[in-house]
Amino acid sequence: MISINSRTSLLTDHYELTMLQAALHSGAASRPSVFEAFARRLPDGRRYGIVGGTGRLLEGIANFRFSELELGFLEQNQVVNRQTLDFLANFRFSGSIYGYAEGEAYFPNSPILIVESSFAEACILETYILSVLNHDSAIASAASRMTSAASGRPCIEMGSRRTHEEAAVAAARAAVIVGFTATSNLEAGLRYGVKTVGTAAHSFTLLHDSERDAFRAQLESQGRGTTLLVDTYDVVSAVRTAVELAGPELGAVRLDSGDLIAQAHEVRALLDSLGNENTRIVVTSDLDEYAIAALAAAPVDSYGVGTSLVTGSGAPTAGMVYKLVSRAGADGQFVSVAKAAKNKTSVGGRKYALRRRSPQGVAVAEVVGIGHRPQDDGDDRALMHEFMIDGVLQEGWTGAAGVSRAASQYQESIAELPSSWRRLQKGEPVIPTEYESHES
Repeated sequence: MISINSRTSLLTDHYELTMLQAALHSGAASRPSVFEAFARRLPDGRRYGIVGGTGRLLEGIANFRFSELELGFLEQNQVVNRQTLDFLANFRFSGSIYGYAEGEAYFPNSPILIVESSFAEACILETYILSVLNHDSAIASAASRMTSAASGRPCIEMGSRRTHEEAAVAAARAAVIVGFTATSNLEAGLRYGVKTVGTAAHSFTLLHDSERDAFRAQLESQGRGTTLLVDTYDVVSAVRTAVELAGPELGAVRLDSGDLIAQAHEVRALLDSLGNENTRIVVTSDLDEYAIAALAAAPVDSYGVGTSLVTGSGAPTAGMVYKLVSRAGADGQFVSVAKAAKNKTSVGGRKYALRRRSPQGVAVAEVVGIGHRPQDDGDDRALMHEFMIDGVLQEGWTGAAGVSRAASQYQESIAELPSSWRRLQKGEPVIPTEYESHES
Protein backbone atom coordinates (compact mmCIF):
# COMPACT_ATOMS: atom_id res chain seq x y z
CA MET A 1 0.00 0.00 0.00
CA ILE A 2 1.18 3.53 -0.77
CA SER A 3 2.49 5.32 2.31
CA ILE A 4 0.47 8.17 3.76
CA ASN A 5 3.16 10.75 3.00
CA SER A 6 3.51 9.77 -0.68
CA ARG A 7 -0.20 9.83 -1.54
CA THR A 8 -1.28 13.02 -3.29
CA SER A 9 -4.48 12.23 -5.20
CA LEU A 10 -6.87 13.20 -2.40
CA LEU A 11 -5.00 16.37 -1.52
CA THR A 12 -7.72 18.08 -3.48
CA ASP A 13 -11.19 19.57 -3.23
CA HIS A 14 -14.41 17.59 -3.53
CA TYR A 15 -15.66 19.69 -6.43
CA GLU A 16 -12.68 18.83 -8.64
CA LEU A 17 -13.97 15.27 -8.86
CA THR A 18 -17.65 16.15 -9.18
CA MET A 19 -16.67 18.54 -11.99
CA LEU A 20 -14.79 15.68 -13.62
CA GLN A 21 -17.89 13.49 -13.29
CA ALA A 22 -20.06 16.09 -15.03
CA ALA A 23 -17.47 16.55 -17.79
CA LEU A 24 -17.34 12.79 -18.36
CA HIS A 25 -21.14 12.82 -18.60
CA SER A 26 -21.18 15.63 -21.17
CA GLY A 27 -18.35 14.15 -23.20
CA ALA A 28 -16.16 17.24 -22.77
CA ALA A 29 -13.70 15.66 -20.34
CA SER A 30 -11.41 14.54 -23.16
CA ARG A 31 -11.19 17.96 -24.82
CA PRO A 32 -7.58 19.14 -25.18
CA SER A 33 -7.15 22.05 -22.79
CA VAL A 34 -4.58 24.53 -21.55
CA PHE A 35 -4.56 25.67 -17.92
CA GLU A 36 -2.36 28.40 -16.48
CA ALA A 37 -1.25 29.14 -12.92
CA PHE A 38 -0.49 32.79 -12.23
CA ALA A 39 -0.86 35.54 -9.64
CA ARG A 40 -3.03 38.51 -10.58
CA ARG A 41 -1.09 40.66 -8.16
CA LEU A 42 1.75 40.50 -5.65
CA PRO A 43 1.13 40.76 -1.90
CA ASP A 44 0.49 44.36 -0.87
CA GLY A 45 3.54 46.49 -1.60
CA ARG A 46 5.83 43.62 -2.58
CA ARG A 47 8.06 44.34 -5.55
CA TYR A 48 8.61 40.78 -6.81
CA GLY A 49 7.86 37.16 -6.02
CA ILE A 50 9.97 34.00 -6.17
CA VAL A 51 8.65 30.74 -7.60
CA GLY A 52 8.85 27.94 -5.05
CA GLY A 53 7.61 24.37 -4.89
CA THR A 54 7.91 23.34 -8.53
CA GLY A 55 10.15 20.38 -7.76
CA ARG A 56 7.87 19.21 -4.95
CA LEU A 57 4.87 19.62 -7.21
CA LEU A 58 6.35 17.51 -9.98
CA GLU A 59 7.22 14.78 -7.47
CA GLY A 60 3.63 14.84 -6.28
CA ILE A 61 2.13 14.69 -9.76
CA ALA A 62 4.28 11.65 -10.49
CA ASN A 63 2.60 10.00 -7.47
CA PHE A 64 -0.90 11.22 -8.32
CA ARG A 65 -2.68 7.87 -8.43
CA PHE A 66 -5.90 6.48 -7.05
CA SER A 67 -5.28 3.23 -5.21
CA GLU A 68 -7.90 0.94 -3.74
CA LEU A 69 -7.76 3.02 -0.55
CA GLU A 70 -8.72 6.27 -2.27
CA LEU A 71 -11.23 4.66 -4.59
CA GLY A 72 -12.88 2.87 -1.69
CA PHE A 73 -13.23 6.12 0.21
CA LEU A 74 -14.77 7.88 -2.79
CA GLU A 75 -17.21 5.02 -3.40
CA GLN A 76 -18.20 4.58 0.24
CA ASN A 77 -18.93 8.29 0.60
CA GLN A 78 -20.66 8.52 -2.76
CA VAL A 79 -18.43 11.36 -3.91
CA VAL A 80 -18.55 10.27 -7.57
CA ASN A 81 -20.32 7.68 -9.69
CA ARG A 82 -19.05 4.39 -11.11
CA GLN A 83 -18.01 5.89 -14.46
CA THR A 84 -15.79 8.39 -12.66
CA LEU A 85 -14.35 5.76 -10.32
CA ASP A 86 -13.38 3.66 -13.34
CA PHE A 87 -11.67 6.67 -14.90
CA LEU A 88 -9.75 7.44 -11.72
CA ALA A 89 -8.68 3.82 -11.26
CA ASN A 90 -6.59 4.12 -14.41
CA PHE A 91 -5.49 7.72 -13.89
CA ARG A 92 -1.96 8.74 -14.65
CA PHE A 93 -1.12 12.22 -15.88
CA SER A 94 -0.15 11.93 -19.55
CA GLY A 95 -0.03 15.59 -20.53
CA SER A 96 2.73 18.17 -20.65
CA ILE A 97 3.73 20.82 -18.12
CA TYR A 98 5.80 23.91 -18.76
CA GLY A 99 6.65 26.92 -16.66
CA TYR A 100 9.06 29.16 -14.81
CA ALA A 101 12.03 27.43 -13.26
CA GLU A 102 11.88 27.14 -9.49
CA GLY A 103 13.84 30.03 -7.98
CA GLU A 104 12.82 32.40 -10.78
CA ALA A 105 11.42 35.84 -9.98
CA TYR A 106 7.84 36.40 -11.06
CA PHE A 107 5.48 39.35 -11.35
CA PRO A 108 1.73 39.99 -11.74
CA ASN A 109 0.29 37.73 -14.44
CA SER A 110 3.52 35.83 -15.09
CA PRO A 111 2.50 32.43 -16.56
CA ILE A 112 4.21 30.47 -13.82
CA LEU A 113 2.87 27.06 -14.82
CA ILE A 114 1.20 25.85 -18.03
CA VAL A 115 -0.60 22.49 -18.10
CA GLU A 116 -1.54 21.01 -21.49
CA SER A 117 -3.68 17.89 -21.37
CA SER A 118 -7.27 16.75 -21.53
CA PHE A 119 -9.65 18.79 -19.41
CA ALA A 120 -10.08 15.79 -17.12
CA GLU A 121 -6.38 15.42 -16.34
CA ALA A 122 -5.71 19.12 -15.83
CA CYS A 123 -8.88 19.69 -13.81
CA ILE A 124 -8.17 17.22 -11.02
CA LEU A 125 -4.66 18.63 -10.51
CA GLU A 126 -5.92 22.15 -9.79
CA THR A 127 -6.08 22.13 -6.00
CA TYR A 128 -2.82 20.25 -5.60
CA ILE A 129 -0.97 22.62 -7.94
CA LEU A 130 -2.26 25.71 -6.16
CA SER A 131 -1.65 24.27 -2.71
CA VAL A 132 2.03 23.64 -3.41
CA LEU A 133 2.80 26.74 -5.47
CA ASN A 134 0.94 29.16 -3.19
CA HIS A 135 2.63 27.92 -0.03
CA ASP A 136 6.17 27.44 -1.28
CA SER A 137 6.24 30.62 -3.37
CA ALA A 138 5.04 32.63 -0.37
CA ILE A 139 7.83 31.18 1.77
CA ALA A 140 10.48 31.63 -0.93
CA SER A 141 9.41 35.23 -1.52
CA ALA A 142 9.58 36.10 2.19
CA ALA A 143 12.87 34.26 2.62
CA SER A 144 14.35 36.17 -0.30
CA ARG A 145 13.57 39.46 1.43
CA MET A 146 15.30 38.13 4.55
CA THR A 147 18.48 36.97 2.84
CA SER A 148 18.60 40.28 0.99
CA ALA A 149 18.30 42.21 4.27
CA ALA A 150 21.02 40.00 5.78
CA SER A 151 23.47 41.24 3.11
CA GLY A 152 25.56 38.10 3.03
CA ARG A 153 25.31 37.09 6.67
CA PRO A 154 24.06 33.49 6.94
CA CYS A 155 20.39 32.83 7.68
CA ILE A 156 19.20 29.58 9.25
CA GLU A 157 15.63 28.27 8.89
CA MET A 158 14.22 27.35 12.32
CA GLY A 159 10.44 27.40 11.89
CA SER A 160 9.43 23.74 12.14
CA ARG A 161 7.58 24.10 15.45
CA ARG A 162 5.55 27.03 14.14
CA THR A 163 3.73 25.28 11.31
CA HIS A 164 2.30 21.96 10.12
CA GLU A 165 4.87 19.17 10.10
CA GLU A 166 4.81 18.73 6.31
CA ALA A 167 4.68 22.48 5.71
CA ALA A 168 7.84 22.71 7.81
CA VAL A 169 9.72 20.47 5.38
CA ALA A 170 8.46 22.46 2.40
CA ALA A 171 9.37 25.75 4.08
CA ALA A 172 12.91 24.59 4.80
CA ARG A 173 13.31 23.56 1.17
CA ALA A 174 11.97 26.87 -0.12
CA ALA A 175 14.21 28.88 2.21
CA VAL A 176 17.38 27.11 1.12
CA ILE A 177 16.56 27.79 -2.52
CA VAL A 178 16.75 31.56 -1.89
CA GLY A 179 19.93 31.59 0.13
CA PHE A 180 19.29 30.24 3.63
CA THR A 181 22.38 28.21 4.47
CA ALA A 182 20.81 25.53 6.64
CA THR A 183 17.67 24.32 8.42
CA SER A 184 16.88 22.79 11.78
CA ASN A 185 14.50 20.32 10.06
CA LEU A 186 15.98 16.84 9.74
CA GLU A 187 13.35 15.57 7.30
CA ALA A 188 14.29 18.32 4.87
CA GLY A 189 17.86 17.14 5.17
CA LEU A 190 16.86 13.57 4.39
CA ARG A 191 14.59 14.35 1.43
CA TYR A 192 16.48 17.15 -0.25
CA GLY A 193 20.08 17.03 0.94
CA VAL A 194 19.71 20.30 2.84
CA LYS A 195 22.31 21.03 5.52
CA THR A 196 20.88 20.66 9.04
CA VAL A 197 22.16 22.35 12.19
CA GLY A 198 21.25 22.72 15.87
CA THR A 199 22.73 22.53 19.36
CA ALA A 200 20.54 23.08 22.44
CA ALA A 201 17.53 24.98 23.81
CA HIS A 202 16.86 26.71 27.14
CA SER A 203 15.43 23.49 28.56
CA PHE A 204 18.86 21.89 28.36
CA THR A 205 20.31 24.62 30.58
CA LEU A 206 17.36 24.46 32.96
CA LEU A 207 17.74 20.69 33.23
CA HIS A 208 21.13 21.01 34.92
CA ASP A 209 21.87 22.23 38.41
CA SER A 210 23.84 25.16 37.07
CA GLU A 211 24.51 26.90 33.77
CA ARG A 212 28.15 25.89 34.14
CA ASP A 213 27.17 22.22 34.32
CA ALA A 214 25.00 22.57 31.22
CA PHE A 215 27.69 24.33 29.22
CA ARG A 216 30.33 21.81 30.28
CA ALA A 217 28.13 18.89 29.22
CA GLN A 218 27.39 20.44 25.84
CA LEU A 219 31.02 21.28 25.17
CA GLU A 220 32.19 17.81 26.14
CA SER A 221 29.52 16.20 23.99
CA GLN A 222 29.47 18.47 20.93
CA GLY A 223 32.95 19.98 20.97
CA ARG A 224 34.21 23.50 21.54
CA GLY A 225 32.96 24.63 18.15
CA THR A 226 29.36 24.36 19.36
CA THR A 227 26.99 27.28 19.94
CA LEU A 228 26.07 28.02 23.55
CA LEU A 229 22.75 29.69 24.38
CA VAL A 230 23.65 32.48 26.78
CA ASP A 231 20.41 34.24 27.71
CA THR A 232 18.73 31.73 30.04
CA TYR A 233 19.77 33.76 33.08
CA ASP A 234 22.29 36.61 32.89
CA VAL A 235 23.95 37.13 29.50
CA VAL A 236 27.22 38.66 30.73
CA SER A 237 27.73 35.97 33.32
CA ALA A 238 26.90 33.25 30.80
CA VAL A 239 29.39 34.59 28.25
CA ARG A 240 32.15 34.69 30.85
CA THR A 241 31.37 31.12 31.89
CA ALA A 242 31.29 29.96 28.28
CA VAL A 243 34.68 31.48 27.52
CA GLU A 244 36.16 30.14 30.75
CA LEU A 245 35.10 26.60 29.83
CA ALA A 246 35.73 26.64 26.07
CA GLY A 247 38.46 29.21 25.64
CA PRO A 248 39.09 30.93 22.30
CA GLU A 249 37.87 27.87 20.37
CA LEU A 250 34.24 28.51 21.35
CA GLY A 251 32.29 28.46 18.10
CA ALA A 252 29.42 30.82 18.84
CA VAL A 253 27.01 32.19 21.40
CA ARG A 254 23.30 32.61 20.73
CA LEU A 255 21.04 35.47 21.85
CA ASP A 256 17.32 34.73 21.85
CA SER A 257 15.65 37.57 23.77
CA GLY A 258 15.86 41.17 24.86
CA ASP A 259 17.30 44.12 22.96
CA LEU A 260 19.29 42.18 20.39
CA ILE A 261 21.11 45.21 19.01
CA ALA A 262 22.34 46.40 22.40
CA GLN A 263 23.13 42.88 23.55
CA ALA A 264 25.07 42.08 20.39
CA HIS A 265 27.32 45.11 20.90
CA GLU A 266 27.81 44.26 24.59
CA VAL A 267 28.56 40.61 23.93
CA ARG A 268 30.93 41.38 21.06
CA ALA A 269 32.92 43.76 23.20
CA LEU A 270 33.02 41.23 26.04
CA LEU A 271 34.09 38.35 23.81
CA ASP A 272 36.85 40.44 22.26
CA SER A 273 38.10 41.59 25.67
CA LEU A 274 38.31 37.93 26.76
CA GLY A 275 40.34 36.95 23.70
CA ASN A 276 37.47 35.33 21.75
CA GLU A 277 37.59 37.50 18.64
CA ASN A 278 36.62 34.52 16.46
CA THR A 279 33.60 33.42 18.50
CA ARG A 280 30.51 34.25 16.45
CA ILE A 281 27.22 35.76 17.61
CA VAL A 282 23.99 34.14 16.45
CA VAL A 283 20.67 35.91 17.05
CA THR A 284 17.17 34.45 17.00
CA SER A 285 13.87 35.62 18.61
CA ASP A 286 10.98 36.31 16.18
CA LEU A 287 13.11 37.81 13.43
CA ASP A 288 11.71 39.00 10.12
CA GLU A 289 13.24 40.95 7.25
CA TYR A 290 12.73 44.27 9.05
CA ALA A 291 14.39 43.07 12.25
CA ILE A 292 17.25 41.64 10.23
CA ALA A 293 17.69 44.96 8.43
CA ALA A 294 17.70 46.77 11.77
CA LEU A 295 20.52 44.52 12.94
CA ALA A 296 22.68 45.36 9.92
CA ALA A 297 24.98 47.66 11.92
CA ALA A 298 25.17 45.31 14.90
CA PRO A 299 28.07 42.84 15.29
CA VAL A 300 25.92 39.84 14.40
CA ASP A 301 27.28 36.91 12.41
CA SER A 302 24.13 34.95 11.54
CA TYR A 303 20.37 34.89 11.99
CA GLY A 304 17.97 32.12 12.96
CA VAL A 305 14.48 32.74 11.56
CA GLY A 306 11.32 30.83 12.46
CA THR A 307 7.73 32.07 12.69
CA SER A 308 7.91 34.92 10.18
CA LEU A 309 9.54 32.72 7.60
CA VAL A 310 7.10 29.80 7.70
CA THR A 311 4.12 32.20 7.64
CA GLY A 312 5.38 34.17 4.67
CA SER A 313 6.18 37.22 6.82
CA GLY A 314 2.65 38.53 6.58
CA ALA A 315 1.83 37.02 3.18
CA PRO A 316 1.20 33.31 3.84
CA THR A 317 -0.08 32.67 0.31
CA ALA A 318 1.16 33.85 -3.06
CA GLY A 319 -2.42 34.40 -4.26
CA MET A 320 -2.02 32.25 -7.36
CA VAL A 321 -4.98 31.02 -9.38
CA TYR A 322 -5.33 28.24 -11.94
CA LYS A 323 -7.47 29.02 -14.97
CA LEU A 324 -8.53 27.38 -18.20
CA VAL A 325 -7.18 29.75 -20.88
CA SER A 326 -7.59 27.71 -24.06
CA ARG A 327 -9.44 24.59 -25.19
CA ALA A 328 -10.31 22.73 -28.35
CA GLY A 329 -13.66 23.55 -29.92
CA ALA A 330 -16.02 21.20 -31.67
CA ASP A 331 -13.94 21.53 -34.82
CA GLY A 332 -10.75 20.60 -32.99
CA GLN A 333 -9.29 24.09 -33.24
CA PHE A 334 -8.12 25.81 -30.05
CA VAL A 335 -10.05 28.83 -28.86
CA SER A 336 -9.06 31.25 -26.11
CA VAL A 337 -11.31 31.38 -23.05
CA ALA A 338 -11.18 33.64 -20.00
CA LYS A 339 -13.17 34.64 -16.96
CA ALA A 340 -14.52 38.17 -17.31
CA ALA A 341 -15.93 38.87 -13.84
CA LYS A 342 -15.14 42.24 -12.29
CA ASN A 343 -11.90 42.34 -10.27
CA LYS A 344 -11.09 38.81 -11.36
CA THR A 345 -10.47 39.15 -15.06
CA SER A 346 -8.14 36.75 -16.82
CA VAL A 347 -6.40 36.89 -20.18
CA GLY A 348 -7.20 33.97 -22.41
CA GLY A 349 -4.81 32.13 -24.69
CA ARG A 350 -1.77 29.92 -24.25
CA LYS A 351 1.09 32.01 -22.86
CA TYR A 352 4.83 32.19 -23.43
CA ALA A 353 7.19 34.50 -21.59
CA LEU A 354 10.60 36.08 -21.67
CA ARG A 355 12.40 38.66 -19.58
CA ARG A 356 13.27 41.71 -21.62
CA ARG A 357 16.70 43.02 -20.68
CA SER A 358 18.70 46.09 -21.52
CA PRO A 359 22.01 45.77 -23.40
CA GLN A 360 23.59 45.93 -19.93
CA GLY A 361 21.66 42.82 -18.85
CA VAL A 362 19.20 44.59 -16.52
CA ALA A 363 15.59 43.41 -16.64
CA VAL A 364 13.17 46.04 -17.92
CA ALA A 365 9.93 44.09 -18.51
CA GLU A 366 8.17 40.75 -18.29
CA VAL A 367 6.92 40.09 -21.82
CA VAL A 368 4.08 37.59 -22.14
CA GLY A 369 3.15 36.38 -25.59
CA ILE A 370 -0.43 35.26 -26.17
CA GLY A 371 -0.55 32.28 -28.47
CA HIS A 372 3.03 32.74 -29.63
CA ARG A 373 6.56 33.18 -28.37
CA PRO A 374 7.56 36.83 -28.00
CA GLN A 375 10.30 38.07 -30.27
CA ASP A 376 13.71 37.97 -28.59
CA ASP A 377 15.60 41.19 -29.30
CA GLY A 378 18.95 39.57 -28.56
CA ASP A 379 19.32 40.59 -24.93
CA ASP A 380 16.23 38.78 -23.62
CA ARG A 381 15.98 35.57 -21.60
CA ALA A 382 13.34 32.89 -22.20
CA LEU A 383 11.46 31.94 -19.03
CA MET A 384 9.51 28.82 -19.96
CA HIS A 385 10.95 25.34 -19.39
CA GLU A 386 9.77 21.80 -20.07
CA PHE A 387 8.92 19.92 -16.87
CA MET A 388 6.82 17.01 -18.13
CA ILE A 389 6.32 15.95 -21.73
CA ASP A 390 3.54 13.47 -22.54
CA GLY A 391 3.53 12.38 -18.90
CA VAL A 392 7.28 11.87 -18.69
CA LEU A 393 9.07 13.87 -15.99
CA GLN A 394 12.13 15.64 -17.37
CA GLU A 395 15.39 15.22 -15.48
CA GLY A 396 16.96 17.67 -13.06
CA TRP A 397 13.88 19.34 -11.56
CA THR A 398 13.22 17.17 -8.49
CA GLY A 399 15.02 15.84 -5.41
CA ALA A 400 18.30 17.27 -4.18
CA ALA A 401 19.35 18.08 -7.74
CA GLY A 402 16.23 20.16 -8.15
CA VAL A 403 17.00 22.16 -5.01
CA SER A 404 20.52 22.88 -6.22
CA ARG A 405 19.27 23.88 -9.64
CA ALA A 406 16.63 26.17 -8.14
CA ALA A 407 19.23 27.85 -5.91
CA SER A 408 21.37 28.62 -8.96
CA GLN A 409 18.32 29.89 -10.85
CA TYR A 410 17.48 32.24 -8.00
CA GLN A 411 20.93 33.82 -8.05
CA GLU A 412 20.76 34.30 -11.81
CA SER A 413 17.30 35.78 -11.63
CA ILE A 414 17.89 38.39 -8.93
CA ALA A 415 21.24 39.38 -10.44
CA GLU A 416 19.45 40.86 -13.46
CA LEU A 417 16.69 42.71 -11.59
CA PRO A 418 16.84 46.49 -11.07
CA SER A 419 18.45 47.33 -7.74
CA SER A 420 15.10 48.43 -6.31
CA TRP A 421 14.22 44.76 -5.74
CA ARG A 422 16.13 44.98 -2.48
CA ARG A 423 13.94 47.69 -0.98
CA LEU A 424 11.69 46.58 1.86
CA GLN A 425 9.45 49.63 1.60
CA LYS A 426 6.15 49.17 -0.22
CA GLY A 427 6.26 49.87 -3.92
CA GLU A 428 5.22 48.77 -7.39
CA PRO A 429 6.69 45.66 -9.06
CA VAL A 430 10.27 46.37 -10.11
CA ILE A 431 9.41 45.61 -13.76
CA PRO A 432 6.06 45.78 -15.57
CA THR A 433 4.27 42.88 -17.23
CA GLU A 434 3.55 43.52 -20.90
CA TYR A 435 1.32 41.40 -23.14
CA GLU A 436 2.20 40.77 -26.78
CA SER A 437 -0.48 39.35 -29.05
CA HIS A 438 -0.22 38.16 -32.66
CA GLU A 439 -1.43 41.57 -33.75
CA SER A 440 1.19 43.47 -31.70
